[in-house]
Amino acid sequence: MRLERIFISGVCALGVGALLATPVAAQSALIDREVFFGNPERAGVQVSPDGRHISYLAPVDGVLNVWIAPVSEPTNARAITSDDGRGIRQYFWAQTGEHILYLQDLGGDENWQVHSVNIATGEDRNLTPFETIPGPDGEPTKGPDGKALRPSAQVNQTSERFPGEIVIGLNNRNPMFHDVYRVNIVTGEMEMLQQNDGYLGFLVDDKYDVRFAMGMTPDGGAQIYRKGENGFAPWQKIGGADMLTTNPIGFNTAGDTLYMVDSRDRNTAALVAVDPQTGEKTTIFADPRADVSSVAVDPRTQEPQAVAVNHARVEWTILDPQIEADGRFIGMLDEGDVNVTSRSQDDRYWTLAYVRDDGPVKYYLYDREGPSATYLFSNRPELESLELAKMHPVVIESRDGLDLVSYLTLPTWADPDGDGRPEEALPTMLWVHGGPWARDSWGYNSVHQWLANRGYAVLSVNYRGSTGFGKDFINAANMEWAGKMHDDLIDAVDWMIAEGIADADEIAIGGGSYGGYATLVGLTFTPEKFACGVDIVGPSNLRTLLETIPPYWKPLLDLWATRVGDPRTDEGRAFLDSRSPLSRVDKIKKPLLIGQGANDPRVKQSESDQIVEAMQRAAIPVTYVLYPDEGHGFARPENRLSFFAVTEAFLAEHLGGRFQPLTNIEGSSIRVSQGGEHISGLGDVVKN
Repeated sequence: MRLERIFISGVCALGVGALLATPVAAQSALIDREVFFGNPERAGVQVSPDGRHISYLAPVDGVLNVWIAPVSEPTNARAITSDDGRGIRQYFWAQTGEHILYLQDLGGDENWQVHSVNIATGEDRNLTPFETIPGPDGEPTKGPDGKALRPSAQVNQTSERFPGEIVIGLNNRNPMFHDVYRVNIVTGEMEMLQQNDGYLGFLVDDKYDVRFAMGMTPDGGAQIYRKGENGFAPWQKIGGADMLTTNPIGFNTAGDTLYMVDSRDRNTAALVAVDPQTGEKTTIFADPRADVSSVAVDPRTQEPQAVAVNHARVEWTILDPQIEADGRFIGMLDEGDVNVTSRSQDDRYWTLAYVRDDGPVKYYLYDREGPSATYLFSNRPELESLELAKMHPVVIESRDGLDLVSYLTLPTWADPDGDGRPEEALPTMLWVHGGPWARDSWGYNSVHQWLANRGYAVLSVNYRGSTGFGKDFINAANMEWAGKMHDDLIDAVDWMIAEGIADADEIAIGGGSYGGYATLVGLTFTPEKFACGVDIVGPSNLRTLLETIPPYWKPLLDLWATRVGDPRTDEGRAFLDSRSPLSRVDKIKKPLLIGQGANDPRVKQSESDQIVEAMQRAAIPVTYVLYPDEGHGFARPENRLSFFAVTEAFLAEHLGGRFQPLTNIEGSSIRVSQGGEHISGLGDVVKN
């Protein structure tokens, strides 16, 4: 892929539940859930390569689609896609300036197909219309569940040299490996550039030459191979300790420099330039506190111009004096952290997004020739007039001395002086991010704002294993699922109690993916610590999780084996079982709500099914809601709204916060598979 084009630093009536101790008159108005969890009005703004149009995502009949407008008339917009299902979330401009490319899956299965849309005619061509992966006998290849496997496409490269073509990866020959194809975006004609018989992936330059490949090593690291006349030969090794903090980014346009983020021989990942022939490496930028997180490049040369790190907040450093004046101008234009979301090919126009913690994202079109900037719109205008809470970055020390960068949000009325400490201890939600190789960051967070508005303190913790804080912090999580990773969360809870933020008897835990797993761990490994839990698509058994990963994840199994546990050995399977909530179901004492997408390819529905069945056998109450048209999370706004409506009623019963009445869930596919009777009113609004 081309380097990331991001830049510089400068989301009613009360119910019948118990009210908080603070007088009602002092509390902020209850904000409708749809404001937080409905579709944005407009988002994802980009400028076309030729500088003639802007584009963005906005609903059409409630479903996110791509819209375009002339740069000279940004209010004169029209929709050019017509998705009527889960909506479009991944799109970008083709180098022609006349086509939009977008990715779409089926019901959340993450088997992406690449579409090309002609902006003049509206013609939508599916460039990867393959429905099955044929086996040696010509019959469709089937997964462990007996269902035919669908191929999944990846967009690898675009180039101004070949505006009508893109390079993609596609596993329509072997479900485990993505071959590299050159695809005409008008005709759909495909040419294989590289067959993949065992590599993780390939690096392609601006001339569409396949230059490098990467493969796993048994220690959980990687070997980079350089392509020569006789095929691929070993070039550089990335050890297991550096695997998650070292990777190639891409070439400059000339093809004579490879850029990487690299933590080898250091802790935090630096931006480096590498000679692709000699391997000689030059460090461009490094920060001892945090990894390089984003790189801004010149659209004409693909040379780095600015670089960002994200410790507690995003901080940018300008590398190229040619854009220093631009940095000063846009740094003073509006509040919050500003990103450049796209740049025209001639670099005249930039689209800007200003992110803040207590309001919507604001978008501008910046003309460097002025310089001047035109305000376009915000992503959620309804937020502009509302009283929202501030997000406070805090650093919590773990029991073994690690710094846990965390984010705390409090109800506005509970913290009138804005110092991040409430006047009295509050019911609290510990909201755990997924991944685990991801992170929480500062900015508008719909879950934080919703929960704070309902009267809860909310804390999100970058526990060990979170990305962005150097390889030592990530590697401290190796083999520590349900171990020290969970200790970090408990240390954060204890910090909140000691600081007078959280009421020790009214703390919930929740989250999605790894956050769902952490919720199940919280209720099984530390059952007295939490009052209740909300698990969204969380694995319940690490062994069965790794045994059912998508085929194209299997080349990464050595990474999982060295960091989580090895499902290929008796010892590894025993270890994984010991760190699995399913093995400790009898320890659950507190209420649990589980949400699952039936098409989830990462955490299969069976992960939720099996713990619910175990709880049923043990006569332990649980509420389980299932969405037949969702995957790893809830993309359709009707489904998001229904799940958080259920969650809100659940938390009100067990923590005593405010809530909006649980009314009819129109348009949602929600099914209550178990325990609807445990949440007041749920059986009245959801009929299965």
